[in-house]
Amino acid sequence: MSTDMKTFNEQVYDIVARIPAGRVATFGQIARMIGRPRMARFVGYASNNKNSWHLPWHRVVFKDGSLCNEPFHSQQYQALLDEGVEFDNEERVLVDKFQWNPENESAPIDLRDMPFVF
Repeated sequence: MSTDMKTFNEQVYDIVARIPAGRVATFGQIARMIGRPRMARFVGYASNNKNSWHLPWHRVVFKDGSLCNEPFHSQQYQALLDEGVEFDNEERVLVDKFQWNPENESAPIDLRDMPFVF
């Protein structure tokens, strides 16, 4: 399916699925990557779809590096910490150091192509 035929949410999911471990992307960055720079809030809305919970949403943060509110905050913080992401004293990601730059990094595997192992 070409990108032109995908819904906004599907385009968001395509990007979130590619964020590598140890990196973060901002809601605004994802919106810009799909050509909708003023729709960062809607990227957040896309994360509420139960069909997308298998994606690494913990790697998506606000532009200042802050995390989502509870109850997800603690889980997001711990998941990023486990991946080696560093934080400031206010538990904000050091975005300058850990922001994903797909143009400068090799393309990671789309997590949706990986088999689930339990």
